[in-house]
Amino acid sequence: MSLLCFCAGSICLAYYLLIVVYAGITADFAWIWLVLAAILEGGAVLIRYGKNHPGFFPGWVKYAVSAVVLLGIVCFAALCSLVVSGMKTSARKNLDYVVVLGAHVKGDVPSKALELRLKAALKYARENEDTILVLSGGQGDDEDVTEASAMYRYMKSRGVPDYQLLLEESSRSTYENMVYSKILITERERLRRATLRAAMAEYGYLLPPDEEITIRVGILTSNFHELRAKGIARHVGIPNVSGISAKSDPVLFAHFCVRECFAILKDKFVGNM
Repeated sequence: MSLLCFCAGSICLAYYLLIVVYAGITADFAWIWLVLAAILEGGAVLIRYGKNHPGFFPGWVKYAVSAVVLLGIVCFAALCSLVVSGMKTSARKNLDYVVVLGAHVKGDVPSKALELRLKAALKYARENEDTILVLSGGQGDDEDVTEASAMYRYMKSRGVPDYQLLLEESSRSTYENMVYSKILITERERLRRATLRAAMAEYGYLLPPDEEITIRVGILTSNFHELRAKGIARHVGIPNVSGISAKSDPVLFAHFCVRECFAILKDKFVGNM
């Protein structure tokens, strides 16, 4: 057992160093791998010490610690499996709106994670020309522009017309992405229907009541993020949500999944899901 903990701790430490080299020392949540490495290496030392000094730890302590560790591993594995299962999405065609979630912007240039989302959004926009893309993302402390404006410039430079683009520039979390995007979509639909209703009334036609009209909304984000994003979207009342997954960096995929597990627990705890 001590050897297993030592090896697992060494792997966590090696992966932390890989993240630092690959993504930089400021990589979000990278410190969790150092914490895991310290816990595992410390556990290896204690297990070895207990073997060399019989009776140092009461018997019940060994069983209690083993049970807690086993329960933690099972729960964490189950949560990771949910994250992975949430990645399996098939994009519906001709959605009314697709909310494209922002990610970090380096100055005014989309990060690799954001660029992968934008490539998926660009592909969808070209294949579904009547769909409105809601580019959702505010400005972080270390960003020169809002994530939404960086996304807008990317899409415009690749030929996506203005009528397909709607900017939401206030959000700074996934929860706010959904809340503010819902407000934007609701207001746009209210104005569009009011204009259409007035125009059709001139010719003696009536639109069905708003409650009989269904809006279909897609959430486009990184594959590991899809489960939480859709859960929050449903929680805030966005109707008929479907997922559109973008690829994620294979080197950082394990890190993203672990980080996402903690994010799911946090959002569940604070009532965002």
